[in-house]
Amino acid sequence: MPDINISSPLTLPCGAVLKNRIAKGAMTEGLADPLNRATDRHVRLYQRWADGGSGMLLTGNVQVDGRYLERPGNVVIEGPQSNEQLSALAAYAQAGTRNGTHLWMQLSHAGRQTPAAVSSEPVAPSAIEVKMPGGQFGKPRALTGDEIRDIIQRFAFAAGVARDTGFTGVQVHAAHGYLISEFLNPLVNQRADEWGGSLENRARLLMETVKAVRATVGAAFPISVKLNSSDFQKGGFSHTDSIQVARWLDEAGLDLLEVSGGNYEQPVMMDTEGFEPVYEEKVRSSTRKREAYFLEYASDMAKAVKNTPLMVTGGFRTVDAMNEALVSGDADVVGIARPLCVDAAIAQKMLDGEVTEAKKWEKTFRLGPTRFLGPNSPIDLFRGLNAWGAQGWYCLQLIRMGEGLEPDTGMSTFKALRKYMGNEQKTAKAMNAARAA
Repeated sequence: MPDINISSPLTLPCGAVLKNRIAKGAMTEGLADPLNRATDRHVRLYQRWADGGSGMLLTGNVQVDGRYLERPGNVVIEGPQSNEQLSALAAYAQAGTRNGTHLWMQLSHAGRQTPAAVSSEPVAPSAIEVKMPGGQFGKPRALTGDEIRDIIQRFAFAAGVARDTGFTGVQVHAAHGYLISEFLNPLVNQRADEWGGSLENRARLLMETVKAVRATVGAAFPISVKLNSSDFQKGGFSHTDSIQVARWLDEAGLDLLEVSGGNYEQPVMMDTEGFEPVYEEKVRSSTRKREAYFLEYASDMAKAVKNTPLMVTGGFRTVDAMNEALVSGDADVVGIARPLCVDAAIAQKMLDGEVTEAKKWEKTFRLGPTRFLGPNSPIDLFRGLNAWGAQGWYCLQLIRMGEGLEPDTGMSTFKALRKYMGNEQKTAKAMNAARAA
């Protein structure tokens, strides 16, 4: 399709139309109140992003179980919603759907990647803890079969609330090491029942969740899944596995499949300068020359699916690279994330031809060797701090925009890390106090 570009509209299998091919990728926000409800900060931030030109906005993690969060400031949808909660979500949706923009709610369960500040005993497919230093995550317990079935219904319930409050689509988060991704990963899922063992069994939670969500929201409401192209861990969820799961999702009638990769143990998705983990399969050299980390993996998926459009997020910075990915058919939607934390209107500027490239803003600590030396080595611990510092830098920028302020681009990564950690502690303390009351 030689004429396709970032300005081209896209009609999804369900019939919904995205006005262009640029989507805001999901990013953690931490803007909820102590009771994990949407706030005016969501309204201000998403209004700004909706006016910024993207065809679709994906929210950050909205959790389906308040006991297991990705971070203390997540929005949670579980059980009956009060009128106040529903009104807050409706205001959030109204802000994010301005300017003809789609707003899709990303639904998630953090699983074993629930911080210890939230839960000392998270849950997972099997009792296998996250291999990271510092005691950030407690040892999980294995879910029972009844609990797994309850989680499926929680996703479906939250999707129904999203639809009823004005969100125009949902995404099931099955990537980055969160619960559904954990079930897909044989290193974490060592169950011997219907939820473990073969790939078909390990994918059962994802497939049953998509089925339940579809039954709740109907045929005309967009459903997306975020799926790892690989966990990039030897013996983990492989690229071959991901292609097969993509086929199954395609047959199930998905409207958009977002291709990503990695988890907290192998943070490939974090764009960390100098971080080169030992991949379960070596990233192809041509991929390293491109901007988008997962584009070549998406190309393999594009050949495997028949009806599902693909979205690729991570690394895109130039309009030329975005258009090239669209023309090649490797991607149907281009996701950008971190640049929107500094310039909320970067999408419109690209669409108008005002700019041709999104700037990389945050500063990184400079290191020498790039070889991965193990999760407990001093060099890679430093790289890990750098990764979280960079994430904190961008998260603090979007928090500023949610508070009606302009981004602070002069902030150092080190300062951002300290401030981000302090903000997390403060938010966790307020949340725990509110729950105790």
